[in-house]
Amino acid sequence: MKILCTALIIAIVIVFVLYIRMRMELHFLSEQLKEIERGSHIELAVNSAQRPLKAFCRVLNRVLTGKDAAYIQYERAQKQLKQNISGLAHDIRTPLTGASGYVQLAEACEDPGKREHYLKAAVKRLMELEEMLEELFLYTKLTGEEFSLSLNKMQALPLLSECLLGLYAQFEEKGVSPQVDFASEDFCVRADEEALRRIFLNLIQNFLVHGVGGITIMQRGSLLIFENDIPEESVLKPEQMFDRFYKGETARRKGSSGLGLFVVKELMRRMDGDAGAQIEGRRLRIILSWPVNGSSFPEDSCSMN
Repeated sequence: MKILCTALIIAIVIVFVLYIRMRMELHFLSEQLKEIERGSHIELAVNSAQRPLKAFCRVLNRVLTGKDAAYIQYERAQKQLKQNISGLAHDIRTPLTGASGYVQLAEACEDPGKREHYLKAAVKRLMELEEMLEELFLYTKLTGEEFSLSLNKMQALPLLSECLLGLYAQFEEKGVSPQVDFASEDFCVRADEEALRRIFLNLIQNFLVHGVGGITIMQRGSLLIFENDIPEESVLKPEQMFDRFYKGETARRKGSSGLGLFVVKELMRRMDGDAGAQIEGRRLRIILSWPVNGSSFPEDSCSMN
């Protein structure tokens, strides 16, 4: 009986000591968490050799590390968003201010020829603004889950020709002609007609505004390749060209929302395709690709635009 009482007392003492040590460890952890709450980036530690407590500490550290990483990513995203909004506001204001200036010049001008010139310049600036707002509107739709496309088998060349014809005046103004080279005029893709039209227009206009010389459009296999030269002063990063609001140095000086190529890539992605960019010397190449299987169809299975 005496031995049993002694053993019980020893057990109680051991439990009490463990309890006190546990309280001390929890207090130590609590103090460390308070430091972290005040902004410190210390890593939690315990003095105890108990595996459950060490495991608990490791889990807390992983949670805190993930929280820090998420917060840093959030802060970067917020900073980038503010920069993008500021840049977009400036880009929108530029053609609007230009249009307003030309209208004022037209109002103050008595020469009918000059007045017409000023009004045409104002209309051009307003068209730039309209295009930018359309890009922004489409961008907001693309970022929503409710946006959907209706995919059908269709020939690409008739729609491309229609887009090129619609931009005839811009080609004429620049003094260049597009070169179209399709290995198969019956080349078909699975696409949404309006989405594909927007892709073609964005790429052609991008080359017209920022490129040098004419544009060449080729079809090879399941690829559509748009290419032309870029100005000597252009600094482009192919791996970033499809990022939202990305602009090369020359694009910053022209009417551009920085969303055109992002829209192209996102629309291609939603049609099970992809868009990429390559630069060789001063030659820029934008490549649209569709899956090899199921993207190219015989003529009798395609619809004309």
